[in-house]
Amino acid sequence: MRFDLLTLHPDLCRGPLEHSILGRARQAGLISVGVHDLREHGLGRYRQCDDEPFGGGAGMVLRVDVVDRALCALRGPGAHVVLLEASGRPFRQPDAARLAGLPWLILVCGHYEGVDERVREHLVDETLSLGDFVLTGGELPALAVVDAVARLLPGVLGCEQSTAEESFQGGLLEYPHYTRPRDHRGWTVPEVLLSGHHERIARWRSEQAVARTRALRPDLLGEDDGESG
Repeated sequence: MRFDLLTLHPDLCRGPLEHSILGRARQAGLISVGVHDLREHGLGRYRQCDDEPFGGGAGMVLRVDVVDRALCALRGPGAHVVLLEASGRPFRQPDAARLAGLPWLILVCGHYEGVDERVREHLVDETLSLGDFVLTGGELPALAVVDAVARLLPGVLGCEQSTAEESFQGGLLEYPHYTRPRDHRGWTVPEVLLSGHHERIARWRSEQAVARTRALRPDLLGEDDGESG
């Protein structure tokens, strides 16, 4: 699968892509990731990519013509273009699974103040956000999307079962995990996990997944958490 990131801060993106699972996946040829500097398509001597907002206001807005030129130079058949900015739809595990079925993602990293609305309206296929908070730019969300999508591709994790029972698969958070030592400072491992009884272990894990989801993310179960807005 191919990923391309369009960003004002390419150095911020390159480092994480060279290490750990993503780095190994790139070396193995399972994914390809390109990082492209939007300033190469900027205007004038200083490669300007943003400008003051019409109507006034604080900050600068990423220009539609700059993004358009960058996408025209990069986009080809089969490319799916995603804008990462705070006002996008929340990115969730089903989105990662859906995007993992595509051959090519182009991720446009939003700007700290905003992106010209015509980018969203005419140049991208969808707009995503990591959640209800604001970051200084779309670089970290874009890297998160690459990581979440790439790990679902065959061969990237090495063990396909790793993604089958984790959080958000089946609408639940993942059950608790334990490993050695069996006892640490009096904090012990649940006896059922030491029993060797696979049916009991499976039942315990299922119950724990539901209990953890109810306690931490009742919204995933369609339940009210009891807090008023």
